[in-house]
Amino acid sequence: MARFNASGLEGLIREVAGLGEAGEQVGEKMLMAAAEEVKQQWRISAGMHGLKWTGDMIESIGYPNKPKNVGGVKTIDIYPQGKDRRGTRNAEKAFILHYGSSSIRPTHWVDDADEAAGPLVMDVMEQIFDQFLRSLQGV
Repeated sequence: MARFNASGLEGLIREVAGLGEAGEQVGEKMLMAAAEEVKQQWRISAGMHGLKWTGDMIESIGYPNKPKNVGGVKTIDIYPQGKDRRGTRNAEKAFILHYGSSSIRPTHWVDDADEAAGPLVMDVMEQIFDQFLRSLQGV
C-alpha cells in the first residue's frame, strides 16, 4: 500500500550493508523496530481520522515476522492484514479510506501516519545501530 522512505535513511542503510553478515543481522533488527514504529503510527492516525467502526481494520495492521529480500534489498510490508467480521479485506478498506471513492472522501491517513513515523523510525534505527557499534568496540 505505502512505501516508507525517510531522508537520511539511505546513508544509514549503506553503512549497515557494508558490515557483511553482522550488518545483515543488525539491519533486520533495525527494520523490525522501524516496522513497529510505523505500525503504531498507522493505528494512531486511523484513530485520529475517526476510521474506527468495529476496530477490526486498525487491530489488523501488522507486518511479517521477518523482512523479505526484494531485488537484493531487505523490505518489510506494513498494512492491514486479513478480513473483518463480515469478510471484507482490511487492506481494501484501508485503501478506500485513504484514497476515497465516489461516496467516501479521501483521508490520506496513511500519508499522515508515515510522515509522523519518519523521525521515530530514524531514532529507533540509529539507537540500534549505535548499540551495535558499541558492542563491536566493547563499550
